[in-house]
Amino acid sequence: MTGAASGKTHRDENFPVASLLIQERLRPTILAFYRFARAADDVADHPRLPVDEKLTLLDRLEETLAGRVDGAEDALPLRRALAERGLSPRHGQDLLKAFRQDVTKRRYRDWDDLIEYCAWSAMPVGRFVLDVHGESRATWPASDALCAALQVINHLQDCAIDYRNLDRVYIPLDALERNGTTVEALAAGQATPGLRQCIGELARRTSALLDQAEPLAGRVNDLRLGLEIAVIQRLARTLTGLLMRRDPLSERVHLSKAGVAAVGSSAIMLGLGRRIVRRFGAAGTRPQDA
Repeated sequence: MTGAASGKTHRDENFPVASLLIQERLRPTILAFYRFARAADDVADHPRLPVDEKLTLLDRLEETLAGRVDGAEDALPLRRALAERGLSPRHGQDLLKAFRQDVTKRRYRDWDDLIEYCAWSAMPVGRFVLDVHGESRATWPASDALCAALQVINHLQDCAIDYRNLDRVYIPLDALERNGTTVEALAAGQATPGLRQCIGELARRTSALLDQAEPLAGRVNDLRLGLEIAVIQRLARTLTGLLMRRDPLSERVHLSKAGVAAVGSSAIMLGLGRRIVRRFGAAGTRPQDA
């Protein structure tokens, strides 16, 4: 798989991946999943690999994950981690469906078509992290909404790059048409008014997904995971706001490291505060009486 590797690591992602908030004993398992996903993503996004070779490499990742072969080095740590924890390979296998789709599908009809893609490309990631922490599957719907929102944010941020480099457009075609524009507008150095309206419309729909996901940070039992989720939610809100105000073709719609740190710190404080309020509220006491 090394020939397709991008060199990108979990530290290069827009949102935290197994940050120091996560329990140290669980981080290697989450990072093994990230390594597997990163390898598959690099294959799907490689600009020169033929389609048949991409699909063959993705099949090899799945076969290695399932234990049928040992040919994909990037799948071996995850396979071992799953065996040690008695977890199913299901989430990794679901993720590969999205990467195969990336190889063969370049346009999305409407919002529902895009969210169906997110069901494979993003939702398995959140479900995996929740399973690693032993959280209830009752948290899955809120997690699914959050992960879909993060995926759409990434698509909107990188809409021009995806089109120029891969001829891949995740902005739904009906949204472009509704706002009087086309995919070709993504090749320009600056977004047209119609494209700006389209991106704003999708950002607002993404904000609605974040509303659905809002209870998640407080519903998970693991405090540290809850705080990481709170950070991710706050970052997503901030980036969605940027996408509503700025042009991703000509303006920065990513946060600097300092910006991420500032948003993350405030989210942690707010998350801790909410947990304290819930704890004492459930106990029927006030903090000053404890």
